[in-house]
Amino acid sequence: MKEKLVKKSPGAKQEPASADAVLPRLGFVGMLRWAWRQLTSMRNALLLLLLLAVAAVPGSLFPQRSSAASSVTQYLANHPTSGPILDWFKLFDVYSSPWFAAIYLLLFTSLVGCVLPRAKIHFKAMRSAPPRTPKRLSRLAEYGTVEIPAESGISAETAVHDAAAVLKSRGYRVDVRDLDTDRPSVGAEIGFLKEVGNLVFHISILGVLAAVAYSGLAGYSGQRVLVEGETFVNSIVGYDTFTPGAYFNENRLSPYSLQLDKLAVKYDRESPGHYGQPIDFTATLTTKDGAGAAPKSQILKVNDPVSMGGTNVYLVGNGYAPVVTVKDGKGNVAYQGPVVTIPTDGAYTSLLVIKVPDAKPNQLGFVGFFLPTALVDDKGVAYGSDPDPFNPQLNLNAYTGDLGLDNGVPRNVYTLDTAKLKQINGRDMAAGGIVLAPGQSYTLPEGNGTISFDGIKRFAALDIRNDPGQIYVLVFAVLALGGLMGSLFLNRRRVWIRTGSHPDGRTMVEFGLLARGEDHRLAGESRALDKALHTKWLVPLPSAVEDGTQDKSYKKTRKDQSDTETGITMASKDQ
Repeated sequence: MKEKLVKKSPGAKQEPASADAVLPRLGFVGMLRWAWRQLTSMRNALLLLLLLAVAAVPGSLFPQRSSAASSVTQYLANHPTSGPILDWFKLFDVYSSPWFAAIYLLLFTSLVGCVLPRAKIHFKAMRSAPPRTPKRLSRLAEYGTVEIPAESGISAETAVHDAAAVLKSRGYRVDVRDLDTDRPSVGAEIGFLKEVGNLVFHISILGVLAAVAYSGLAGYSGQRVLVEGETFVNSIVGYDTFTPGAYFNENRLSPYSLQLDKLAVKYDRESPGHYGQPIDFTATLTTKDGAGAAPKSQILKVNDPVSMGGTNVYLVGNGYAPVVTVKDGKGNVAYQGPVVTIPTDGAYTSLLVIKVPDAKPNQLGFVGFFLPTALVDDKGVAYGSDPDPFNPQLNLNAYTGDLGLDNGVPRNVYTLDTAKLKQINGRDMAAGGIVLAPGQSYTLPEGNGTISFDGIKRFAALDIRNDPGQIYVLVFAVLALGGLMGSLFLNRRRVWIRTGSHPDGRTMVEFGLLARGEDHRLAGESRALDKALHTKWLVPLPSAVEDGTQDKSYKKTRKDQSDTETGITMASKDQ
């Protein structure tokens, strides 16, 4: 390989040099520094924010164990091939998966790395003096001049102090300089709150992320279906479903209780297009803050939760709970009480399942539907016509056999597996189906006992949440909104004013304004400052400034005038 000669001074010996430059090695520390700079760049912070949004999409496409464990089990049963693969990738536990947490933590770290250096730089900028006065103010975006008559007796030094006072009165941070020369000046800045607002916004976003993470780790949520007359006690066994945070402590459960006294539903009975639609739900509760606390009556409505023991209790659902009594073939009461149903339409046609494992000699199961207001069509089929219980009716099919509740496998209380059961009556069977009105009873075939329809109650579906970071989320969200408004509506500006003496005794003042970024209000600020300076020195305003019609031709004239006057001043200095 050929070698190049390095040129030296004449007479020096030429030495060969390598054709390829030798680059320094990055090294382990350098690699870490490079990775940190990449992570804390604003571009990558935005990419991580977008990636977090994309990572949350599977949480809405697939059922999640935290909210619908039975749906996940059913999905795995229906998809024996793809289901386990999706489960291995934690797509049924998206928000608690390691990869989602990694994106979350990287985003948090990236924002911290972006915000803290910017805050440090801005803090130094707020403490430093405004930049030096430019040599030619006429080149700035906004420019103007003021002529102080000789008879006023105002010197250049006095004028610059007066100008500083005007700027201070307008909220500027000022710095008077060049007092030892014949052309003193003042530099001023305003709008530091714009960057402060930007920093507050980003710090508040960090606060929101931290508060949400805190709620997810230390908080908990649970659901409970409560029938009128029943009482809920805030303990783990009192919930139908319970989802604790990763660092949940059972001692944080406050021992309060609440009883559902009555659930009233108001329906629209006036609007033809919305007749029968529910318009108001009111749950009357009797609550106790502790074992020895006095009972207290409270009202629970949709979007108006009841707060107790550090939790919010929300009303998220409702329906009917027919009260039934089932006696077995030996005449013993095997089941008695309300049965929670699942509404399926606006008329509250509701599905229900009754499981009676204590019936003798055979276990009993019932599947059917409840109609608050039943009507019968021309084919003899009953259907619901109104959500109010004007003509309630219970329609059931009965089964006998092993319900599968004694083998230790969890079963859904709202479904009945009839594969291994014997149907003893139904609409298509000789025994016929079970159709009951309140107060009626039915004798089951083959000596399997009786079932009676005793009455109707309502139930309320409650969602109970403990979010210890909720108040912090609210505070940081308000701060973020305030910071965003400040960063959008405030403007960062710089103003310089220079004064000088004319040979005929006049004091010449010129000023220029410059905005950091786009500022469509800079021209208005220039006119306002021009008026303030003229008013300060009792100098008549030019007509263009007075009526606000200052245009480009006027600015050009002012610039030419200032350039001429500046030349005169400099010529006098040379003389």
